[in-house]
Amino acid sequence: MNSQNVFDTAGPDGERLATLAWLLFGGGLVLFVAVLGFLLIALFGAARARRTLGNPRFIVAGGILMPVVVLTALLLHTLGLARALGLPLPGDTPPLRIEVIGHQFWWEVRYPEARITTANEIRIPTGRDVVLEVTASDVIHSLWIPALHGKIDMIPGLVNRRTIRADRPGAMRGQCTEFCGTQHAMMAFMVVAETPEAHQAWLDRQRLPAATPPEHETGRAVFAAAGCGGCHAVRGTEWDARIGPDLTTLGGRMTIGAGILPMNAGTIAGWIAGAQDLKPGNRMPSYANALDGPELRALSAWLESLK
Repeated sequence: MNSQNVFDTAGPDGERLATLAWLLFGGGLVLFVAVLGFLLIALFGAARARRTLGNPRFIVAGGILMPVVVLTALLLHTLGLARALGLPLPGDTPPLRIEVIGHQFWWEVRYPEARITTANEIRIPTGRDVVLEVTASDVIHSLWIPALHGKIDMIPGLVNRRTIRADRPGAMRGQCTEFCGTQHAMMAFMVVAETPEAHQAWLDRQRLPAATPPEHETGRAVFAAAGCGGCHAVRGTEWDARIGPDLTTLGGRMTIGAGILPMNAGTIAGWIAGAQDLKPGNRMPSYANALDGPELRALSAWLESLK
């Protein structure tokens, strides 16, 4: 899937919202055509037709009664839809709880039961309720996954909750929908829905400390010398800072820079060298003048190997 499309749904709540969107678009189109038709009649129609449009009964019916009936029906439908959104999945399986914290301009994602932290990517099992507990560390953000649910605001000091569920595997794009600064438009994330077995295997891998094969020792040494551990955590090492994203499994994510580039060693190197050129105003400094070519390649290769 890998799209940000309200009509490309992957769960029951997304389907309900897509149905509402089609209803609004379709109804709006019908009303637009009707109004345009009446306008053409008023301008170019026969005298008898124009007199009919000017009849007080027609005006009351079309200008008062019809909007009241249509808007009341739409209100009742929307209230029923709002009540149905987020209803728990029948069964004894408790929902998975995931904490999401908005930062300028990236997403911190925590799995409390598994005691792991990732960034810019939310992994969920299919067929199971997932409760997103969202907040923000700096300014107001808003999380929106069009394929699964509507937007939910992320407010510093307040935890909001939203229940989502995916019925089929796939990758879905999400976006911040509350203006939060210069790079608001470049603050995206991915939601990856996978089978329960695949999700459990992913969680098991996430719990493991980062491993450094011998061929990547140079890259690890560059990471240490450049002071990257002052902002980033790598599980199983001496680096546990929380200023920037956790990098323990960076290479296993789909994107880098909160959705702006695909994940590979080349884009990692480009991000490290020119983070302020690619995403001006974020907190990651550019290291083009601090690292030479071999150091940059070694560092990006090590980070890409962290999966």
